[in-house]
Amino acid sequence: MTDRTASTVWTGTLFEGSGNVTFGSSGLVRDAAVSWPARAEAPDGKTSPEELIAAAHSSCYSMALSKQLADRGTPAEKLETSVTVTFVPGTGITRSAITVRVAAPGLDDAGLAETTTAAKEGCPVSQALADSVEITLDAAFA
Repeated sequence: MTDRTASTVWTGTLFEGSGNVTFGSSGLVRDAAVSWPARAEAPDGKTSPEELIAAAHSSCYSMALSKQLADRGTPAEKLETSVTVTFVPGTGITRSAITVRVAAPGLDDAGLAETTTAAKEGCPVSQALADSVEITLDAAFA
């Protein structure tokens, strides 16, 4: 079992206030500014919970796909994964769209479809989101 932590200090109301997020486990992110306008309008140099989820999903998916490809005997030379998380004010997070470009020598079209789908289903972040968020996948060769 592994635990990871992050913390946020928030001041003010939801719409006028702001906060700072710090990754406690790694210390890689300190005092990243977060606010409602950054979440629902333009980022303006600040992050949002959705951007943090997108980062978690893209890195988790890349790890899961890397394992799927290696297990198949076609290890990846390079994976380029991006995730777009959609937030609808008043509704919440509605979608997490994975886009991946794969460079893996020896991998054919069927293998690409099989491994990228298996990674989507096996990624722990995908599993955590699956019951409440539409997860889409756009996979192609690099």
